[in-house]
Amino acid sequence: MAEDIKVRHSDANLAMFKEIILDKVEKAQKDLELLRSAYKNDGNNGTDDTSPTFKAFEEGSETMSKEANTQLAIRQEKFVRDLKNALLRIENKTYGICRVTGKLINPERLKLVPHATLSIEAKNMQS
Repeated sequence: MAEDIKVRHSDANLAMFKEIILDKVEKAQKDLELLRSAYKNDGNNGTDDTSPTFKAFEEGSETMSKEANTQLAIRQEKFVRDLKNALLRIENKTYGICRVTGKLINPERLKLVPHATLSIEAKNMQS
């Protein structure tokens, strides 16, 4: 009968992790909005009246920064999605269980990486 009992974090721990994740989602979404507005509003850096060589240099770096911002935004969107998936796992009471080993992920790891789905043990096996 004991095998029927699922290994999971306590409701108190789940509530604590939920608060941590909600806070991170809020900050991550604000960062995402900043990134999106940065690459949408990169149009004019006030180089209209400067020399053509400088303007070409500016446009080159502007293109690079737009690409960099786009990449950062894509990563940030994935981070937000991962955090929201972690909230679903909290609701399902499956949060903090390693998807490889089935063991509990160390709470200290979850505080640092609240969207983690692998224990350190499982992560090291992947390397």
